[in-house]
Amino acid sequence: MPKKHPSEVRDRSVRMVLDRLENYSSLSAACRDLAPKLNVGVETLRKWVMQAQADSGAMPGATTEQLVEMAKLKRENAELRETNDILKAAASFFARELAPRHR
Repeated sequence: MPKKHPSEVRDRSVRMVLDRLENYSSLSAACRDLAPKLNVGVETLRKWVMQAQADSGAMPGATTEQLVEMAKLKRENAELRETNDILKAAASFFARELAPRHR
């Protein structure tokens, strides 16, 4: 199960990588070097930095606000689909019950 890091740790780690990024050949190299020192996974740190860059507009990609909104809309869409399926089943049930029976 992934660890949940406090936002202070995340913010400090991202700032540290961005401040030292010019000393490395790539973002991945910086994360590989700094992640163990920060007690954070390499890929976790890389994703944090990439998301921070997207949020600031320095890199293309969806912002955190957009990702939160998309997740909310996906949940809402799933709920609406489930409700729609229930209503279809109920309509079908009642249509059979109310249909005249041929004897």
